[in-house]
Amino acid sequence: MEITIADNQAFTLGAAAQKILTVPENGIGLCPVRDILDRIGDKWSMLSILHLGSVESLRFNELRKRIDGISQRMLTVTLRSLESDGLVARKVYAEVPPRVEYRLTNLGISLLEAMIEFGNWANEHAPQIAQARAAFAAKEQT
Repeated sequence: MEITIADNQAFTLGAAAQKILTVPENGIGLCPVRDILDRIGDKWSMLSILHLGSVESLRFNELRKRIDGISQRMLTVTLRSLESDGLVARKVYAEVPPRVEYRLTNLGISLLEAMIEFGNWANEHAPQIAQARAAFAAKEQT
């Protein structure tokens, strides 16, 4: 049997996917992918990371204005969650009124890089996905 590059690639991708989905040997916690996706998979976290990654730092209200539809409370909850995960740093200035700025940490920047790759993939393949959805919907109606 002759093995082609495509065959090896499929095997390599399958092995890589299985490795990512494997629970750590210490048995503590969930699969790391599920754990992180549960934390950052909501639209507010991703949008917050993308907006914070587009500039050096943002004040709370600047960030809130950039994220269409987010409430003050939801942004507060989101930023606290991202800060607790070490993805966002919060800096409070001793001024009256207090000034607070948020920025991505190095860990947050590394996540942003992965999100940019995903965003590029989504932009590149959006027409194919739309076409597949339309074909599926047409097939369902018959």
